[in-house]
Amino acid sequence: MNATARAALEEYNSSLGKASQDTTALFLSEKTHTRLTERGLGYLIKKYAERARILDVSPHDLRHRFGYRMAALVPLHRLAQLMGHDSLDTTLIYVRGTRSDLQQEVEKIAWV
Repeated sequence: MNATARAALEEYNSSLGKASQDTTALFLSEKTHTRLTERGLGYLIKKYAERARILDVSPHDLRHRFGYRMAALVPLHRLAQLMGHDSLDTTLIYVRGTRSDLQQEVEKIAWV
């Protein structure tokens, strides 16, 4: 986790005060003040995606985008660790270029 994310989490935690009944959970439900469930996270992502007028986004989509972006920045074995993969074959999914990526690379070819 980078310094920006750590600072945001520290601010988030301090804003919670003693409202939490579950002290082991990082993210809490606004309604119950207990651990945020996978379903609850999906609801929040959908809610904010709609506000941003982004269609069809899920927690998995965000995880995949993270892996794809990081694949351009860190060695594959490090990305596997960050993503929690036991096999590099699983991590290879994130380094495969999309059609758009491949087309951009072809466009770089100078025909003189």
